[in-house]
Amino acid sequence: MTARNESDTFDIGGDLTVHRLGYGALRITGENVIGEPDDVENAKRVLQTAVSLGVDFIDTADSYGPGVSERLIREALSPYADDLVIATKGGLVRNREGDWIKRGDPDSLRNAHLCSLDRLGVDVIDLYQYHRVDPDVDFETSVAALAELKDEGEIRHLGLSNVSLDQLETAREIVDVATVQNQYNLGNRESEDVLDVCESEGIGFIPWFPLGAGDLGEKAADLTAVADAHDASMYQIALAWLLQHSPVILPIPGTSSVAHLKENVAASQIELSNEEKRRLTE
Repeated sequence: MTARNESDTFDIGGDLTVHRLGYGALRITGENVIGEPDDVENAKRVLQTAVSLGVDFIDTADSYGPGVSERLIREALSPYADDLVIATKGGLVRNREGDWIKRGDPDSLRNAHLCSLDRLGVDVIDLYQYHRVDPDVDFETSVAALAELKDEGEIRHLGLSNVSLDQLETAREIVDVATVQNQYNLGNRESEDVLDVCESEGIGFIPWFPLGAGDLGEKAADLTAVADAHDASMYQIALAWLLQHSPVILPIPGTSSVAHLKENVAASQIELSNEEKRRLTE
């Protein structure tokens, strides 16, 4: 990455400055996000390469593995660089059968947080996110439990994931919300209303599935044309569009390949014309 400038960085919570293109560490786990990857050393090499390329924002979760992604981050990157921001999540449990189980009660969230501290090898988590709303637990109760952890100095900033606009507004009445992580990409903009509020309030918006797993719907043809004009891949253009669509967007493309990682990082240097942005947006 080139030297930081106003357009390619964002201050999470107002004080954690990161390059806006981060890395999502889901794919360094085993198949179906369970267990260790086939090549553990390659997974560590991907993480180390990301940091060497200037990536200073890594997103993970306790359910990735489960626990594997957080542990590999510590093994590959600890002791951490002073400017490296690691975000993780709690509230969604992953069992060995591959089920995702929501756990938003205060005791579960506190226990998940403690386990993440241990696996990551840190005393405080930079950004801790409520992974997925548990319909069996009052939403305000879950958020209040995390707000207590923030008040106690156990987490620096609080984020939400997979929330509606109403849930975001409810949470903001309880605690300062630093980020929102919702599914969002060129082909899926159902969270546009949430993004609008994030932009107006200076809240970071972290789009998961930023490349839509390669499925970007009716925009595929437009992407191909723009990509050809830049001698880039359509996925690089999709990332460039995200970065230029809103100054609060923090894409976290994930990969288990060093080569693919380098392509993703290079996308931050692509400048789309106004006409190209219009073509992709409309």
